Amino acid sequence: MEIRDATLPDIAQITDIYNSIVLTSTAIYNDRPATVDERAEWWRRRIQQGFPVIVAVEDGAVLGFGSFGEFRSWPGYRFTVEGTVHIREGIRGKGVGTLLLAELKHRARASGKHVMIAGVDSANEASLRFLQRHGFVLAGQLREVGFKFGRYLNLNFLQYHLTDDASHPLAGDPGSKT
Repeated sequence: MEIRDATLPDIAQITDIYNSIVLTSTAIYNDRPATVDERAEWWRRRIQQGFPVIVAVEDGAVLGFGSFGEFRSWPGYRFTVEGTVHIREGIRGKGVGTLLLAELKHRARASGKHVMIAGVDSANEASLRFLQRHGFVLAGQLREVGFKFGRYLNLNFLQYHLTDDASHPLAGDPGSKT
């Protein structure tokens, strides 16, 4: 298995994985499947913004994908990213997510990020366990902020510290605008 940057030819398989999750679960708070063009535009925007989109590939098949992007757009959040990992049905639980998450953490650290956030439906016990096994801690819950399949959903936020405070280049300089 290879973990690498996603390319345009991967987008159709990424879209298949995304849509399968949209149609069958509350892991993505979206009611409508995406088109390949919509996912390609998402990929292009991520890349243009300097954020990774990575895939796990084996024998030409995309087994899963991951990315991180801006958590919130205000400058005070510039050292925080929100990450996501999605794995093809039938492949989950075989280590693909672990490899993708490790690569996302590595890339976030390398780009100077301090915290990675994950938003997970409170009923998605498998994803919550997965993230907690990999060092994410529950930071809070927003109740009934999502709606899908005819019901309101609670969103758990988990966070992972990529660096300790002292190691960040701007630590100790609260007035820095860089």
